[in-house]
Amino acid sequence: MRESRPSSRRRSPRRLLAVAFPALALTVAGFAAAPTAGAAQPAAAHPHTTKATQNAKALTAPERQTFHATGKAGQQVPTTHLCATAQHGEASCFAQRRTDIKQRLASALAAAAPSGLSPANLHSAYNLPSTGGSGLTVAVVDAYNDPNAESDLATYRSQFGLSACTKANGCFKQVSQTGSTSSLPTNDSGWAGEEALDIDMVSAVCPNCDIDLVEANSANDTDLGIAENEAVSLGAKFVSNSWGGDEASNQTTEDTQYFKHPGVAITVSSGDSAYGAEYPATSQYVTAVGGTALSTASNSRGWSESVWKTNSTEGTGSGCSAYDPKPSWQTDTGCSKRMEADVSAVADPATGVAVYDTYGGSGWAVYGGTSASSPIIAGVYALAGTPGASDYPAKYPYSHTANLYDVTSGNNGSCSPSYFCTATAGYDGPTGWGTPNGTTAFTSGGGTGTTVSVTNPGSQSTTTGGSASLQITATDSAGAALTYSATGLPTGLSINSSTGLISGTASTAGTYQVTVTAKDSTGATGSTSFTWTVGSGGGGTCSSSQLLANPGFESGNTGWTGSSGVITTDSGEAAHGGSYKAWLDGYGSSHTDTLSQSVTIPAGCKATLSFYLHIDTAETGSTAYDKLTVTAGSTTLATYSNTNKASGYAQKTFDLSSLAGQTVTLKFNGVEDSSLQTSFVVDDTSLTTS
Repeated sequence: MRESRPSSRRRSPRRLLAVAFPALALTVAGFAAAPTAGAAQPAAAHPHTTKATQNAKALTAPERQTFHATGKAGQQVPTTHLCATAQHGEASCFAQRRTDIKQRLASALAAAAPSGLSPANLHSAYNLPSTGGSGLTVAVVDAYNDPNAESDLATYRSQFGLSACTKANGCFKQVSQTGSTSSLPTNDSGWAGEEALDIDMVSAVCPNCDIDLVEANSANDTDLGIAENEAVSLGAKFVSNSWGGDEASNQTTEDTQYFKHPGVAITVSSGDSAYGAEYPATSQYVTAVGGTALSTASNSRGWSESVWKTNSTEGTGSGCSAYDPKPSWQTDTGCSKRMEADVSAVADPATGVAVYDTYGGSGWAVYGGTSASSPIIAGVYALAGTPGASDYPAKYPYSHTANLYDVTSGNNGSCSPSYFCTATAGYDGPTGWGTPNGTTAFTSGGGTGTTVSVTNPGSQSTTTGGSASLQITATDSAGAALTYSATGLPTGLSINSSTGLISGTASTAGTYQVTVTAKDSTGATGSTSFTWTVGSGGGGTCSSSQLLANPGFESGNTGWTGSSGVITTDSGEAAHGGSYKAWLDGYGSSHTDTLSQSVTIPAGCKATLSFYLHIDTAETGSTAYDKLTVTAGSTTLATYSNTNKASGYAQKTFDLSSLAGQTVTLKFNGVEDSSLQTSFVVDDTSLTTS
């Protein structure tokens, strides 16, 4: 048994700072404290905190949700265009940086927050899952080199609590158009700002994704095209391009040379010069991404969008191609060739995004342009899962138009037909079918873009007249909500279509072959099958008994297997009865404690488990950061979290009659995240039969 647990271990020092010195806390919610001077890497997480867990917490924590507004939709704000206007045979990047907002280095940010939309804001606005993208790579293709790309990206991710993404951990790669990591192109301050914007937006939308920054030797079409092919050859299934220029008669040849990559979602900005078609956005093989102005609103979504237009020469691009043929999946009737755009996302600098850039700029700034919208959409495609191997994913949104936020106000110029440049219900040129509402619109709909996995619970048994409770668990690769159905269930049992919980009272003996299916809104499904045996009831022959050894823990570790020091007399938490109790977690750092005992429940018995549970925590708010899961064999009985905190003990009771005739392991599993303690204290357990 361990020594008494010092109370100082029950909160992490990092979080205690905010408690001890509230005057230093941020006054603007939605942003973490700035990195210290010279910091290049994100704040280290506990080694047991996974990347996905850290990122999910950063994107969903209530304190990160506030939108730090910098302007109103369509407002004339001064900006600098980072790249020169493209000459014939070349491309220009579309990034714009606000010049009316002072740029600040991370070391000078102090307690203020960066201006502009944060990752949490984008996830809120576009209803994106906080999980997804793990193991996938999004490539960004740009021209020239940004020597500060990796260090600036580290500062961006640290500021918003995202996991580290570096060359050392394999998350970030910076290569030339030939794949070289050492012989990179010439440095260029304009394109460096573009690159900072692009990789920051990929990080914001898909923080679990790896990032390849592929730098062309120059901004001419050939070099950028070679870089495009290199991005695909490196294995990226998602490639963002925030550049373009005027259409030309040879572009269909370039289509075949550089953009015809089935199985790869290639996104291209529609341009910042208002109404008028640009290439490669009008390539038949890419997703053309238009731009919107994004603002908070009092509607049910919490946000509203309109076409981005600053003036007659600045706003999102759109138009009918003069050269590229119309893809089969594009159905508007006013344009006989390829119509631009397909979908859209925020681009208006007046409602722009926060970016960190120290080579093209001097620290934190607000960026806009359709250069922002292309990597955002590339990240959404990645959250939705790997495209079908033979698909051109630009077609996916056309099959899921109801799963996009339709933008119906604003224009980017004067035109005929009017939908070429004016927002309307349904499809229009400036915004396509709309902006992301989750990831459904970016999947094939046939299951090739999204996968659903259902965990097999193993063989089950119960007795007639016995209550059953079996939680089915399933995961969706895009993080989408699932609905459940089941066939072959024992008579008297049913499944909750929303939660996947099978419950009821079995009424007929027999052996049942059960199949459970989980399905998401795209039509992707997953299934698992198992046997459920229902035996005849015990007929009242079962004797009453207590099955657990050392149920009140007063004999120390006798009968129980658990983490060191879980069964304790530590005075930091009171026992429910006697001197001993089981204290799981409470360290204020990434930690897992377990406690278990195997027990045989006699056949034909009614069995009841009960225990007393006390939860205290330093966490606040309604987000479940720390969790205690109680299981009996493969059956999850309950999950508690810091949100269930209470001032004293509460008795919990469960019917385990469905497990009669089996030897099962009763287990308490407590998992605590990297900061702020939660203590799960269990005492006076019992498992009785009758």
